[in-house]
Amino acid sequence: MKIKHAYVNVCSPGRNFVTLKIETDEGIYGLGDATLNGRELAVASYLSDHVIPCLIGRDPFATEDIWQYLYRGAYWRRGPVTMSAIAAVDMALWDIKGKALNTPVYNLLGGKSREGVMVYAHAHGADIEEAVDDVGRHIDMGYLAVRAQSGIPGLDSTYGVPKGHQPYEPAERGLPSESRWSTEKYLRHVPQLFAKVREQFGDDVHLLHDCHHRLTPIEAGRLGKDLEPFHLFWLEDPTPAELQEGFRVIREHTTTPLATGEVLNTIWDVKELIENQWIDYVRTTLVHAGGFTHLKRIADFAALYHVRTGCHGATDLSPVTMAGALHFGMAIHNFGIQEHMPHNEETEAVFPHHYRFEAGYMYPGDAPGLGVDLDEKLAAKYPYERAYLPVNRKLDGTLFDW
Repeated sequence: MKIKHAYVNVCSPGRNFVTLKIETDEGIYGLGDATLNGRELAVASYLSDHVIPCLIGRDPFATEDIWQYLYRGAYWRRGPVTMSAIAAVDMALWDIKGKALNTPVYNLLGGKSREGVMVYAHAHGADIEEAVDDVGRHIDMGYLAVRAQSGIPGLDSTYGVPKGHQPYEPAERGLPSESRWSTEKYLRHVPQLFAKVREQFGDDVHLLHDCHHRLTPIEAGRLGKDLEPFHLFWLEDPTPAELQEGFRVIREHTTTPLATGEVLNTIWDVKELIENQWIDYVRTTLVHAGGFTHLKRIADFAALYHVRTGCHGATDLSPVTMAGALHFGMAIHNFGIQEHMPHNEETEAVFPHHYRFEAGYMYPGDAPGLGVDLDEKLAAKYPYERAYLPVNRKLDGTLFDW
């Protein structure tokens, strides 16, 4: 079997997705997700102009060699564009393998380690009362774990909370909007939110919260300590993780579990975090961290240090990545939890799939390969539209982490 043809599909059924399709001379094809929110066309060009010509004629089963070729062979390593492109190729090749061998991808990764993949939902509200109500709504839907975010008095908008009652989608058409931020208001507000949630729903539901990289390490340590009475499942992205050692400061001040890594791309980006046990969950994702081949290395390394996975799974990743994440979560031993933001109806139709949600868990299905497809005729009805994530500024106008 040889790779005969490959091309990139860019569509926008509510938001932009970049999908790689690799075809073989035996009629089997595989799909890979290459979506990089706000920089989609950079990855599409990287694939079309630089990677695809190097794939033609290669053995699609040679996933390790092709991964090393695209990583080491480019000389300019790492970074979100490069690693998303490599991930798309890797996903598509594992999809081909599964289809050729007539088995789901999780069987190629070691087989089932569990019956289902526990997922967490996103609950939010303009204020604490609305957020508490939304937590209850998701519990009623069957979720066992819920991330809670709330609007903050004195701020017009904040991460994780949509404007109006639409599902939350941070990417906006047109040029980036600008938000205003106050760390002081945030630190006073969040413990009040979780006190109300625990008072309303008790201790059984798993609760999570995302700081979205907006605190210094000592501020994060303070918040983690304030949240200890509410025993969160995790506190996510408390501080930018480029300075991995910053998490040592947080760890010294709180026992609240810590999760980070969704914007990181390689094992080197999380090496110190894991080996020093400064985090409890690594959130690197299939599409931004090099696909199955590299994410498996990260998970295996993390297992040595009692660190579990909690892969990013927002709607800026297509159903191709969601399917892949579920196969991955079914197979690896040190799985922790999987993020789940349901896609809109248009996206679900463009990417028909076999995975499903039931009573707090998701299941990848037993179809060969990834179990997800791309309806290219339908996708063509949703052309690419430029979109960006917002920009964040402090109240005095200083540009800040969004």
